[in-house]
Amino acid sequence: VQLQASGGGLVQAGGSLRLSCAASGRTFSRHVMGWFRQAPGKEREFVASISWSGSSTYYGNSVKGRFTISRDNAKNTVSLQMNSLKPEDTAVYYCAAVGRDSIYTPKYEYDYWGKGTLVTVSS
Repeated sequence: VQLQASGGGLVQAGGSLRLSCAASGRTFSRHVMGWFRQAPGKEREFVASISWSGSSTYYGNSVKGRFTISRDNAKNTVSLQMNSLKPEDTAVYYCAAVGRDSIYTPKYEYDYWGKGTLVTVSS
């Protein structure tokens, strides 16, 4: 599975942004998809994950209630809608995939990673 994230940019605090991740590979629908982020000088942090079918989702505490993850298996895409953005959301955002159906998979067990897309939230 190859992954390509897009949609990053500069947005003011309180604004919204939608990230997308395009995946190649016939087995996309058999992978849990996740979004992670990494701010300068910090460890990569879990943001959200979604099950194979899209029926189950899981969010990090810092984004719960503001971000929404979704997927379209027919189009091999996963998206992250980010609302009420804060300056502390500034980071490089990565999409990732793992070949198991657990939305609680730790980041170090993800099999595939895309190149990140930068999100900058100004105050």
